[in-house]
Amino acid sequence: MKALRERYARLHPDHRRIASGAARVAIFLLLGKAAGAFKEMAVAYRYGVSDAVDAYQFTLTMATWLPVTAVGVLSVVLIPVLVRVNRGDAEGRARFLGELQMVSLLLAGALGVLTWLAWPLVLQIVGAGLSDTVREMSRQLLWAFAPVAAFTLLAGISAARLRARERHVNTLLDSVPAVAVLGWVMLAYSAEGVGPLLWGTLVGFAVQAAWLAWLAARADGGVWGLPRPGLRSEHWPELVKAAGVMLIGQVAMSFVGPIDQYTAANLGQNANATLGYAARLLSLILGIGAVSVGRAALPVLADVQSRGDGELARSMALKWSMLMILAGAVAVALGWVLAPWGVAFLFERGAFTAEDTQAVAHVLRWGLLQLPFYFGVLVLVQLLASQNRYRIMAAIAVANFGVKALLNPVLAPMMGTAGIMLATSIMYLLSYVCYVMAALRRPPAKPAAASATDADGASGERA
Repeated sequence: MKALRERYARLHPDHRRIASGAARVAIFLLLGKAAGAFKEMAVAYRYGVSDAVDAYQFTLTMATWLPVTAVGVLSVVLIPVLVRVNRGDAEGRARFLGELQMVSLLLAGALGVLTWLAWPLVLQIVGAGLSDTVREMSRQLLWAFAPVAAFTLLAGISAARLRARERHVNTLLDSVPAVAVLGWVMLAYSAEGVGPLLWGTLVGFAVQAAWLAWLAARADGGVWGLPRPGLRSEHWPELVKAAGVMLIGQVAMSFVGPIDQYTAANLGQNANATLGYAARLLSLILGIGAVSVGRAALPVLADVQSRGDGELARSMALKWSMLMILAGAVAVALGWVLAPWGVAFLFERGAFTAEDTQAVAHVLRWGLLQLPFYFGVLVLVQLLASQNRYRIMAAIAVANFGVKALLNPVLAPMMGTAGIMLATSIMYLLSYVCYVMAALRRPPAKPAAASATDADGASGERA
């Protein structure tokens, strides 16, 4: 232990910032993912692999993909801007945050209305393979998920403000919706309908959005960012240009979830539920390792870049990426052996049978293959984002979508739901190769007076 402390003390201060931030995020993730695991256990106990879970998984994915896409864009392009805003004067910071809040409220309202109006078309096209019972349940769940689309965007803005201050408590609050669903499902008199899932989801996302807004105001010295009309802050041209480029790639990547839902919906009854259980268990593993480092790295790398030390940022990111690749390989080996036990431990009770355990574990094993490449690529995403290389990131994301769209129809008929997971794993392998090549190529030098957005630009990975 003493040797570890001495080695930690000898690290470069910026490496220590990432390590300490990642440790805090990992602790919050463990707590949050534990809440998520208990929620999944409760849903499995009450519902098993059923029509209600099919409807919930389909509605959750389809109703949140657009706001999650917007949050994915903002979490990458907004944090470097906020780091620079926080270095400026108080008046300029208050103006930008107020205008940002007004734009966020308008976009959130528009997303909620759009989700409600578009749902009949979504069920007709994407949900064509669902049963009538599942489609009706999805219509009921929309009463919760239309407002959730708005809450997701507002929560994402507040989370970006916290991360720009290197405060990572938002990671813990990601578990609030899961806790709410857990409470509603377990306290419900019966689980014959989707009512507990509906109310738990709605209340959970509303509480999360309000709580994050309060914490973001505290982190910014009491500046709530009261809505202010207009786009007069000097930071908007930089942000809009970067977001516009990145949105192309992020929209492409955001279609991966709906593609999976569409593919699973056409594989047969309850394929969505099986895929959903495996994906949510996989997300527990992905989050603890990769997200902890990825979320901690961006504000630090952006700060190092703003100091003009781009070579240090590049070296740091490559070292962390290789470390995450090794951690991912170990996780694959352990996860492949423990998959049936883990699924049985979390889910096999009540309506969830031993046969369901075998089906979910089989799908989970193929999904585990993505771990090393997903782990490694997240750090390199933060590097390219801190360098404002958004066009390169957008091109990689579009290529990822193309690979996924080609592989799903080939592998799913051959392997069933496991083929969907294997397609994702191959997608992340190719993504990692592309990001390594981009990271090894130094960005072109810019004149001192050039805008940060004159560099290459980027689209994000799915987190």
